[in-house]
Amino acid sequence: MRAAVVSKYGPPEGLKLVDLDKPTPKANELLVRVHATTVTFGDAMLRRMGFASRLVMGLFMGGLGKGKILGHEFAGVIEAVGEEVTLFKPGDEIFGSAGMKGGAHAEYISIPEDEMVSIKPSNLSFEEAAAVPVGANTAYHILRNGNIESGQRVLIYGASGSVGSYALQLAKFWGAEVTGVSSAKNFEMVESLGADFVIDYKTEDFTQSSKTYDVIFDAVRKLSSSKIQDSLTENGVFLSSRTSTKEESENLVFLRGLIEEGSLKPVIDRTYPLEEIVEAHSYVDTGRKKGNVVITMI
Repeated sequence: MRAAVVSKYGPPEGLKLVDLDKPTPKANELLVRVHATTVTFGDAMLRRMGFASRLVMGLFMGGLGKGKILGHEFAGVIEAVGEEVTLFKPGDEIFGSAGMKGGAHAEYISIPEDEMVSIKPSNLSFEEAAAVPVGANTAYHILRNGNIESGQRVLIYGASGSVGSYALQLAKFWGAEVTGVSSAKNFEMVESLGADFVIDYKTEDFTQSSKTYDVIFDAVRKLSSSKIQDSLTENGVFLSSRTSTKEESENLVFLRGLIEEGSLKPVIDRTYPLEEIVEAHSYVDTGRKKGNVVITMI
């Protein structure tokens, strides 16, 4: 199988395409033919990580040495299952996340059936479905802590990114009045996702306004709690994507339901074939991506 591996950590040019043996699923695993995957902020961060950080992170990720296959989220078709698998069968179209171990930047991946995997939404392509699990789960997991109610005012900082675009849609689903903060060039996209108000972070500092919010969600790890305190209501909540999240299959099932009813949709900025994995990482490194960057495997 073809796979993109890290031959040298640092710039995107350290990624190389190689031929590897197809994995053999264990008793509780699914062998998935990957149709599409993505390059997330997390993938790019891991690729750039220094040696000392990789030693620590590698303990949770099955190692971060040379030859590592990155890639968290994916969509594809189950080719085979282990003898203990009960929830899925060959031929099922699924989407999900490989979690901290990664491995989705390859034509095949083996993943336990109890990881965050689910049947693919019927109204999404493989490319669209691959762009859902990480960003949408992160937004959902964190926003639940805000206990958003209908009529509340919510501000999403970084509303045009992967996590932010899902957070905006979820807040609207729960009935909030949503202000999206992004660059002006992304206003049209942010408004199309349901934002009631938009703010250009380059020209306007929302913390200098008298308007307050019940929930402020920093989707791009740029704000501090001290900076935004005066912009919160008396019982307002500050949330940040710095918060650690847990990947759970029930979350993905809930999100699939929202997608199939039309309340949630992925935003795809650019799509690259696996052969252009270096270019895809280079684009993510610019920090200017809107929504998600997809890698097509077929």
